Amino acid sequence: MTTTQKNAPAGTPRRRLSWNDPGLRSVIYQVVALALVALGAWFLVSNTLHNLAVRNISTGFGFLDREAGFAIGESLIPYSPADTYGRAIMVGLLNTLRVAVIGIVLATLLGIVIGIGRLSKNWLVARLTSIYVEVMRNVPLLLQLFFWYALITENMPGPRQAHNPLPGVFISNRGIKVPGLEGGSLDAMLLGLGLAIVAILVLGHWSRKRQHDTGKVFPLGRAAIGLLIALPVAGWLLSGASLSLDMPQLKGFNFQGGLTLTPEFAALLAGLVIYTSAFIAEVVRSGIQAVNSGQWEAAGALGLRRPLVLRLVVLPQALRVIIPPMTSQYLNLTKNSSLAVAIGYPDIVSVVNTTLNQTGQAIEGILIIMAAYLTVSLSISIFMNWYNKRIALVER
Repeated sequence: MTTTQKNAPAGTPRRRLSWNDPGLRSVIYQVVALALVALGAWFLVSNTLHNLAVRNISTGFGFLDREAGFAIGESLIPYSPADTYGRAIMVGLLNTLRVAVIGIVLATLLGIVIGIGRLSKNWLVARLTSIYVEVMRNVPLLLQLFFWYALITENMPGPRQAHNPLPGVFISNRGIKVPGLEGGSLDAMLLGLGLAIVAILVLGHWSRKRQHDTGKVFPLGRAAIGLLIALPVAGWLLSGASLSLDMPQLKGFNFQGGLTLTPEFAALLAGLVIYTSAFIAEVVRSGIQAVNSGQWEAAGALGLRRPLVLRLVVLPQALRVIIPPMTSQYLNLTKNSSLAVAIGYPDIVSVVNTTLNQTGQAIEGILIIMAAYLTVSLSISIFMNWYNKRIALVER
């Protein structure tokens, strides 16, 4: 008797390699599939490198350290044509993040209002919101961007004939000019605002725990408003109260000073918000309708008014239905911002297109765009998935 036969458990049949074994077949199929994928990737990479070498086109990301030599109309950070391509691409990425973040916030607020309006018992409100949803969802976003851009640039007067609805506010085909803040206290006020937001989050967590333990409701809304006012004001006072308004003034053929909302940014933001809010409205409507009607009746029997029932009873339960498709709409808004190149807004796609036209590094440029959108999209997905798990109903 061999050693293998001695160590084998009694009654255990020896496993033989056979094509009739489904486990063996699955392993072989997976190995073959991986080999084909690896072979295809190797062919594409080697063929690309060969074609680039034949045409004497250099590869790599060394061009990011070279001088860009082109201007960018809008920038959240200091930038000049003497800066590098890497900094220019960073400017484009920040411009994309700015329109995406502001667009997500505004589209969510507008979508919630429209979605609730579709369920209104007021016939006029319900019909108007339904028309809004059906029209905006079925008109391509690119056409909406062209419409808003043409409306802003062609139907607005020049700087000398700019509309002046409020002191220091000028509306023209160069954009919207509003007063800005300048002075040493601005950073301290922003720090106070950040601390206020953190304090509100901590206070909200404490108030929920307190309500769960004692049943007492803490006035979080009033406390939040107080913190949002008190902490920035405290920062302003502690930093010497050195803050002044930078009023825009007409000098020559354009305005100087103040803050500017450019036509390109305004048209892109309006198009993204209005288009995406129509889809968010349908997500909100379906989520509210997914809640059993008995919840409305039970809350009404307790004497709660309909707005309170919606805010305290229905919406918290509807969130478990709303959040997953809402995540998709946030991702769509972020990726749709790449259409900004059609109306001249300097997002990352526009900046990288200029870069690859000057350097010839087309593959590297496309990889940068793909990596940027992939990183932003995955970050949004991770955050929304975390929030979805946090609000999920736990069965006992």
